Amino acid sequence: ITSIMNRVRNLKNKYRNEENITDEFNCTKISADTTDNSGTVNQIMMTRNNPEDWLCFLLKLEKKGVPQMDVSLLNRLIGRYSQAVTALPAEKYCQDESYARILVRFAELKALQDPEEARDQFHLARLNCKKFAFVHVAFAQFELSQENEKKCKQILQKAVECSAVPLELLETALKNFHLKKKQLLSDEEK
Repeated sequence: ITSIMNRVRNLKNKYRNEENITDEFNCTKISADTTDNSGTVNQIMMTRNNPEDWLCFLLKLEKKGVPQMDVSLLNRLIGRYSQAVTALPAEKYCQDESYARILVRFAELKALQDPEEARDQFHLARLNCKKFAFVHVAFAQFELSQENEKKCKQILQKAVECSAVPLELLETALKNFHLKKKQLLSDEEK
């Protein structure tokens, strides 16, 4: 756990020091430019600073394009998700589904850039929000996409052992894994 937390701190520091997004992380500029979203972020942080508001803002930001095809959007999203993770204390929100969704989506976006950093983020999500089955399934799906079938199965089995809910989601993912499907959950099952 200490190793993971140290790595997370290092990642946070790395993002804070990147020249292109320093102003976004520090929230030091409030711009009339609506693509910047600093005003929205400042408003979220100054008011309730809760996972629901962050998730709503982040999902609206994602609708502006396709991160897999737009590197600029991907970098902006990763920066904003990182900012949300930093702003929301895990010990306070570990039982919050919106917080868990933020952690998972952040890891999924990181997977588009750096699988090792994504793996660390999935570990963090699983460590902090282990009661949610979708967290485990997302991590297992990531490992399956990296062709780590043994790790994928192990993650799903541990999720069942730790009583993540809903159990049906885990059972479906395990069934699809055993059927050698590339997707643990279809869009309908999600």
